[in-house]
Formats: sequence, C-alpha cells, structure tokens
Amino acid sequence: MLDLSHNNLARLRADWTTYPLKSLITLLLSHNHITFVSSEAFHLTPNLRNLDLSCNKLRILEENAFSALENLEVLFLYGNKIADIDRSAFDEMKHLQKLYLSHNSVQRFPLELVKDGNKLPELTLLDLSCNQIKVLPVKQLRALPAWLSNRLYLHGNQLTCNCELYGLFWHWHVRQLASARDFREDLLCYLPSQQQTSPVSVLSLNGSESMNCSVVRETGMEAHLKETVTLNCDTKQRGVNLIWVTPGNEWIQKHIDGTEGNRTIDVLSNGSLQIKQIRLEDKGTYTCYAQGDVLNETLYVTLTVFNFTQHVHQDTLNTAYTTLVGCVASVILVLIYLYMTPCRCWCRPGDRGQGEDRDSIRSSVLSATPNHETTSEKAVLNRHVAFLDPPGELHGQNGKLKPNGSQEVTRTKGHQLQPSSPHRKLSDPGSISSVFSDTPIVV
Repeated sequence: MLDLSHNNLARLRADWTTYPLKSLITLLLSHNHITFVSSEAFHLTPNLRNLDLSCNKLRILEENAFSALENLEVLFLYGNKIADIDRSAFDEMKHLQKLYLSHNSVQRFPLELVKDGNKLPELTLLDLSCNQIKVLPVKQLRALPAWLSNRLYLHGNQLTCNCELYGLFWHWHVRQLASARDFREDLLCYLPSQQQTSPVSVLSLNGSESMNCSVVRETGMEAHLKETVTLNCDTKQRGVNLIWVTPGNEWIQKHIDGTEGNRTIDVLSNGSLQIKQIRLEDKGTYTCYAQGDVLNETLYVTLTVFNFTQHVHQDTLNTAYTTLVGCVASVILVLIYLYMTPCRCWCRPGDRGQGEDRDSIRSSVLSATPNHETTSEKAVLNRHVAFLDPPGELHGQNGKLKPNGSQEVTRTKGHQLQPSSPHRKLSDPGSISSVFSDTPIVV
C-alpha cells in the first residue's frame, strides 16, 4: 500500500514513478489538489486493486482514463468536481466491483456503465448520489437485476418528479433494496412547476396533494398454452446457489456440471427456471431459495396460464374474412340501388309515344311536380277545389280507378274553369299529381 493522501499533488503524470510497482495493491491519493490524471499514469501498476482519488479537483474523466487498470476492483472518485465523463473512461476494467462518484457535478446518468453488463460485468455498487442529475432512464433502470439495483445509489440529486420515477423507487422499496431502504428520506424530487421550491419525497407522489400517481403493485407472469416461459430469481445477491420449488412441491436445482437438462422444466445456467410446452397444470406460485454466504433470500413468482394458445385459430380468421366480404357486398348492392336504378318505361323505344303524353297512375301519385308541361296542364295550374260526384259506371269498384287510366270525368257546364278538352283522363299529370304540389288542389 502506498499512501500519498493529504499532500499538494496537482497532476498525476506518466512519470510519477519510473520503477514498476507490480506488488502495489492499494494507492491512496485523496485530499490533494489533483486536476489531471494521465491515461498512462498506471502502466507501471498493473496489479492495483484499490485506487482512492477522492476529495480532489478533477473536472473531466478523459478518454481511457483508467483503462490500464484491468485488475482494479474499487475506485473512489467522490468529492471532486467531475461534470463530464467520457464514455470510454472505464473501458477494459472487467474486474471493477465498486465505483464511487458521489458529490460531484454529474448531470447525465452514465447508462453505458450498467447497460447489458458488458462494460463492467462485475460491478455491484455504483454511487451517483448528490450530483446534478435531473432525468433518469427509468425503463432501462427497471430492467436491471436486483443485485445491481440493490446498491445503485441515486439519492440527493435534482430529479424531476414524475410517476415513472415514483414507480421505480417504489418497486425498489417493496423489494427492500438497500438503495431505497437505507436512504428513503433522501429520495427527493422537484415538481415540474415548482423547480425553485423545496423538494418532495418521491415515495409520496401517489398522494392527491402532489401528482396522484397510481400505486405500483407487484405482478407475476402470464403465459399461454404450449409456450416456453422463463422465471427469473431476481435476488439481491450474485453468484449464490438457487433452488426452485414448483407449486406441486417439486424441488429443482441447477445441474452440478452447469449444463441445462432436457426436461420440460429445468434450471438454466444463470439460475432461471425454464418451463417448456407449458400446460394449464403449471400455473401457481413458484418459490426460489437463494442461499449465499451473507444471507439467505426467498422469492415468490406467481405464474398465470391462460387456457388457450396465443396464436389466433384459423376458424376465427375465416369468420372474420367472411364477415368482411359480406359487408363489402352489401355496400356494393346499396350503391347499385342508389345510383344505377333502371330507366322508366317511357324511355324504351317501343313505349316512347305513350310516355310523352301521360304517366302511369302510380308515377303521377308519387310525383311532386308535373312531369309534362303541356298546354292543358298549364291552364289548370291556377284552380280551386271542386267536388265531383262519381259517375254511375264506377259503382262496384270501391272507388278505385281503372288501371289503364281510361276513366272519364263528368263535365260541369258553364264553369269558368272547365278545361278545353272534352274528355280528360285522371291519369293526366295535372290531376292526381297535384295532391303533392303546393298549389290549390282539384279533386
């Protein structure tokens, strides 16, 4: 161990030591005035495990700043003025377990450090508390395993309140993760309309006086028949022995050689329980026992199986297709009826002579205006109502008109409105059609 803390060091260059320090495990450089760390400063300390650069004046972590520390496990950077972190600053640090970045000026959450676990695969603690982060990638953080979320410290930031943030911390609180349990009173946020006022507790956002967020409830998994389902044992520990117990009290443990079995239900190499060709009998509560050196943890996963497959049945598709075709055919028939009705009888070549002088009895009754502007019709447009007694020949017909329209009307001698034609048939457009007109009616 080499302790150079509480001095006046300002820069850590590559030539700070000219002799290889292969046995150096811990290097303490805290409480100095360091503003710059060269990326080549640790080439002569390849076996360094612990590095303390806390309480200095670092502002930027430049490209590949710590890439030479491939065996480093703990890195202290809290108490600086770090505002900018290059995305490659922690590359090649495959064994880093704890990274302390609290009490700095970080404004962006370094998602690349925890996403997919590729960059820092052994990271178990990330302290970003007391920085200037306002927005968190909530969806990506909720997908993190519990053993990483358990020690992901985000309290003391200038977070903006929203219901997604409430759901994230409430989920951690229900799981009793240390990041939410140990610093519950420090999980604060600022309401969007009150950025300059005092912060409020994130876990109180479900109250009506703040944002009235919906309470987050722990839910199980849902599956359909014949699917392959994987149940995760989201334990707060890493590298522990996992034992699963099915709803039928069957104990299932991972194979000793680490291989995956060929049974319909088996434990995978990562500790998850996989169920192949799931059946209705597989529903229920599954129990996961995590046995570690520090503590033993018990988790419960509720599985719901729907009594049908997820794929739509072919009969359902056929029924839907038939219904669609029927609707289209109905629309086409309606359009044909509205816009393609057959022509009247008078438009036929053989009946053109009769159609020019008179219409049928039915077309005259339904017509609102006269269809033919003959001289006789124009003369009778301005007329009064007159009641005429039916002739003797109509007895026995119940007052019905002759279908062919040949019935004659009795003449009234000397009347000033008497038509000039000696014989007027009731099928003329000036008679019955006037019932639907706005002019005085003659019967």
